[in-house]
Amino acid sequence: MQYLRLDSADTMVVFSCEQDAPPSLLYWGKALAKNVSVDELAKLSLRQGMHGVADVSMPLSLAMEAGLGHPMVQGLSAHREGKDWGSLFRGAKVETLPHGAKIICRDEQTRLGLEYRVELDPESGVLRIASTLTNYGATPLDLNEMATACLELPQNMTDIIGFSGRWTQEFGRERIARTSGSYVRENRSGRTSHFSYPALLLATADTNENAGEVYGLHLAWSGNHRLRVDTLTDGRVIANLGALLFPGEIRLAPGESYASPEIVGAYSAQGFSALSRKFHQHVRTKLLRAEMRAKPRPVHYNTWEAVYFDHDTDRLKELATKAAALGVERFVLDDGWFGARRNDLAGLGDWVVSDDVYPLGLRPLVDHVTGLGMEMGIWFEPEMVNPDSDLYRAHPDWVLGAEAVDQVPFRTQYVLDISRPEVADYLFDRIDAVLRDHDIRYIKWDMNRDLSHPGGVDGAVRAVAQVHALYALLDRIRGAHPQVEIESCSSGGARADMGVLAHSDRVWTSDSNDALDRQNIQRGASFFLPPETMGCHVGPAHCHVTGRRISMAMRAATALTGHMGLELNLLTEREADLFQLKAAITLHKQHRSLLHDGDIYRLDTAPHHLAIGVVARDKSEALFSLSYMTGDQHVLPGRLQFAGLDPARRYHLALIWPEGWPAVKAPSLIEKLDLSGAGAVFNGAALMQAGMQLPHAQPETCLLFHLKAILG
Repeated sequence: MQYLRLDSADTMVVFSCEQDAPPSLLYWGKALAKNVSVDELAKLSLRQGMHGVADVSMPLSLAMEAGLGHPMVQGLSAHREGKDWGSLFRGAKVETLPHGAKIICRDEQTRLGLEYRVELDPESGVLRIASTLTNYGATPLDLNEMATACLELPQNMTDIIGFSGRWTQEFGRERIARTSGSYVRENRSGRTSHFSYPALLLATADTNENAGEVYGLHLAWSGNHRLRVDTLTDGRVIANLGALLFPGEIRLAPGESYASPEIVGAYSAQGFSALSRKFHQHVRTKLLRAEMRAKPRPVHYNTWEAVYFDHDTDRLKELATKAAALGVERFVLDDGWFGARRNDLAGLGDWVVSDDVYPLGLRPLVDHVTGLGMEMGIWFEPEMVNPDSDLYRAHPDWVLGAEAVDQVPFRTQYVLDISRPEVADYLFDRIDAVLRDHDIRYIKWDMNRDLSHPGGVDGAVRAVAQVHALYALLDRIRGAHPQVEIESCSSGGARADMGVLAHSDRVWTSDSNDALDRQNIQRGASFFLPPETMGCHVGPAHCHVTGRRISMAMRAATALTGHMGLELNLLTEREADLFQLKAAITLHKQHRSLLHDGDIYRLDTAPHHLAIGVVARDKSEALFSLSYMTGDQHVLPGRLQFAGLDPARRYHLALIWPEGWPAVKAPSLIEKLDLSGAGAVFNGAALMQAGMQLPHAQPETCLLFHLKAILG
């Protein structure tokens, strides 16, 4: 097989995989007709040599290995005691799969095998690539670096969009013009990180939410990573993603293999939102468990910002009663229920219910919660240990570190080496015991510090092994307790990638429950993650992270559009706010199936507005959220152009939140058309092309518009 061609409804991918040449990506883009010859694409890609460089055009490959002799990019670096460093892989064979193939390569000189598994989903058009390097030599091989794949992308992708941030400000977007040389993002935190989300976009300069070409690449990996885009001197553009390896971390004995994290990629010719819809379909159909997808996501109450470490069974029961009365369906007990955990200085690792705080155990609280018709959930931070704990006093050697180097102070806790079987067994046994002894259906799995020095007791680096051990432990718990859902939390959104979502059910996107922060955070996360996987909570009126005071209407509207939850003290909130919160929960449940199964459409708006919608896959219904983040520079704002509707159908349009919303100066379009009451009917094409004049609203206002297709 000289070429491997993969087709979906709107995408075509072609790999060159000649028998005696390194495999490479020949074409990835808009679907071409079946009668288009792949050989024609190859001929149209022919390049000549130029003066001042090599006499021939330097070939590219999926590995960009040293044997190519390329002066700018290297995707794979390995050696045996300083030798066998110049691998040049040649295609040996191609084994076809239902929607892809295995491209198997060998280098007989350095005695290495390299296998690529590529698949193009025929429905979503999502491309998945993984690679495995095998040492066929007689002596160990040191692997210094290995990108999962190096992919040549079109030169008209002039813009790079990266995802950055910090604690409480995750999923920020940075759009820059691609220049000559290298764009590199690296993460050595041992987790996905707040500051370098393992994904990037390459787009044309005019690409926006609903028009233009864009490629998206996501590394499904919850650990150290490197993302890189190189613009070569000859103009070609190469993107590569892979795990970032520590020195000596991967040494392959004869016959051993290293499997890279998977790249999940997609191409869109209709803008960023269409690209996101592809990623969402992939998460929904390939990562999330079918049985959990079929179950409505319960409205969630978390105790953290209500009680922190001050646990009292009677008060927690009172909170549960209040939550159930509001329509909450799951009650999650956060940090502080175990061991000596009265603050964040002690107790991590001692996963036994505290007799001091719960003299009768957790059963009275669990029974009270389930008796109210809610599910019970609980918080764990299994990968961590406090120095002040029974576990650490018994097993200080279970902690990751570096010889003769002090631990980096980080929340008064250390990281356990869960790649050691005895550590993983201990953690499984403790978690399993709590789940067996109580009717618990949910785990908030937290991880609150970086792996600053990820060395094992033998001195070897364990960063990659730690991630694989995490996935294995999550799977082991889910296997023993399939009814239990698991949330991936890491100081907020520091572990919210597609790697961990293959082993969990939901992610916590940020520790900021400030609604203004959350509007931006949730929008950024939506580039890759569907709404139902994102925990979105109504926080207290006074946000403990930012100090801002925000109305209940804004807080509730912001949480309503994801996996809705609450994280505030219901015993101290104003009754008027609780009444409004109950209405928001009711509204969320009415539209939950749409929000958690529909197609996302982010809208391009003025910078002081944020607008995003979810449209039913059959175009029969839609819900759009419009947030006024700050004041408007004009007397009146502009128009809102809806997206994703059927232009040939007519839609009933209504403002459904806030209830009874009054315009700043009436009558606005809202009052004139009675959108808060009976609503009005409009053609889908008019709503999308002409758009709706926005009413003037105060900053920190969120309006929710519902559209329903009508018959006739």
